[in-house]
Amino acid sequence: MDKATPATATASLSIPRQRTSKVIAETVKTGIVKSNLIAMFAGMALALYANQLNPLIMIPEIVLATIGSAFVIGAAGTFNNLYDRDIDRIMERTKNRPTVTGVMSLRNGLIFGSSLAILGLISLFIASPLAGLFGFLGLFLYVIPYTMWTKRRTIYNTEIGSLSGAVPPLIGWAAISSDMMSPGVLGLFIVMLLWQMPHFYAIAIRKHDEYKAASVPMLPVVKGLRRTYLQTNFYLVLLIAASFLFLPLSLGIVLVALLLSGAWLVLSIVGYHKMDEQKWARVMFIYSLNHMSILFATIILYCIVATVF
Repeated sequence: MDKATPATATASLSIPRQRTSKVIAETVKTGIVKSNLIAMFAGMALALYANQLNPLIMIPEIVLATIGSAFVIGAAGTFNNLYDRDIDRIMERTKNRPTVTGVMSLRNGLIFGSSLAILGLISLFIASPLAGLFGFLGLFLYVIPYTMWTKRRTIYNTEIGSLSGAVPPLIGWAAISSDMMSPGVLGLFIVMLLWQMPHFYAIAIRKHDEYKAASVPMLPVVKGLRRTYLQTNFYLVLLIAASFLFLPLSLGIVLVALLLSGAWLVLSIVGYHKMDEQKWARVMFIYSLNHMSILFATIILYCIVATVF
């Protein structure tokens, strides 16, 4: 019996050939897939370092976890796009998504998303049953509690969504180690959890009118800029405190995390008082991307070098 593959699953969909790669990329949200894979790699690298394992002997687990994570994250993005077709049609930045225009139909989207989810979860379970469990948990949290239940109902939708967004480091760690009580994995989870609120608040400020038109109760839309500013700083203070969770593993990682998060808080306070709200939100958004990229790149490089050499 022929085994199903992503290529055969994609080929069975009625998508114009010349647009297939672009349609798939926009449906799975490749930007989110890439950023979450970086977080997954950070969890994996930290587990290798904490357990003093050479990456070369863990190549099967690394490959399977990478493929599985990419597919599961892509499936979550696909299901989110399918469910949000009505509000995406209203918002300028999402109105041309394939799921809105009909290039990716509901039927094809469900087939494609389900195929990714099944293949991804199988890959994760082969890498490690615990990694598979976290993969399923992340997919469930993103699609049901966030997308279907809270995104359109409460200003705390970002907090609910952050639970699934913080799962990738757990998947990476679990693919290598079953010890989920390590300070390292706890630190990664909490940092990833807290980082998402300032990041997505900045997006919500920038796209305030679009969210309002679509009746999505983002914090800036419902409570205003001042409340969003105060809540942003609250999470940034917690993010600074969370840096010390890495202390049992590496003082260097603690210092990098402290520097990045402390600078973010200063930028938030100074920018709020010196810039107009759109410029402040744009600067906060850009910094959030650099914050996570630099922190996770530091963790990955430090752990791999320390483990190999």
